[in-house]
Amino acid sequence: MEQRAALPAELFGEGICRAGDVIWQLTWREGVALRWDARTLELTGRVPYNRHGWGICAADGYLVTSDGSSELVRRDQDLRPQAVVHVRLAGRRVLGLNDLAWSAGTIWANVAGTCYLAGIDPDSGEVTDIVDARPAAERHPDPQAIMNGIAALPAPGEFLLTGKGWRWIRQVRLKPARAGAARRGLLEGLSR
Repeated sequence: MEQRAALPAELFGEGICRAGDVIWQLTWREGVALRWDARTLELTGRVPYNRHGWGICAADGYLVTSDGSSELVRRDQDLRPQAVVHVRLAGRRVLGLNDLAWSAGTIWANVAGTCYLAGIDPDSGEVTDIVDARPAAERHPDPQAIMNGIAALPAPGEFLLTGKGWRWIRQVRLKPARAGAARRGLLEGLSR
């Protein structure tokens, strides 16, 4: 059964995730996060949010958010910030952390403006795995039609990927690379 709920017109919705009986939705620049009832899709609250909203995922008992920078914020179940994790690859910041997903103890982030996915250790912030998702990307004449979304499926390593302007959602099984061209590409193009 399909259910829908309209986002208030004055808000620009971004990252969204389910955490138990709650769906959290971030707004991009409005300084508010929305709490929805996961069963009824009734809007049950607005919570002040102190960063740009990009991505959010539910981890083991906590939430993680991104804002397009190299930082991930660990938050409690009420979205209150608890700690900031600085994401690095080979000692250099990884910029553009966008949509987030949690799978088998790893935070996965699509890196804005690229077809790279970064597997991140939630405690240290170190990038432990990299996936070049170009084979799954939709061929599109519009250069703005980039990968922009990731969602974990129940089986470890299986995800849904989508993008701006994509007509389809791709179901993939990730094959991380710990070295090679994907790692070099991420280092050269995105870290500082």
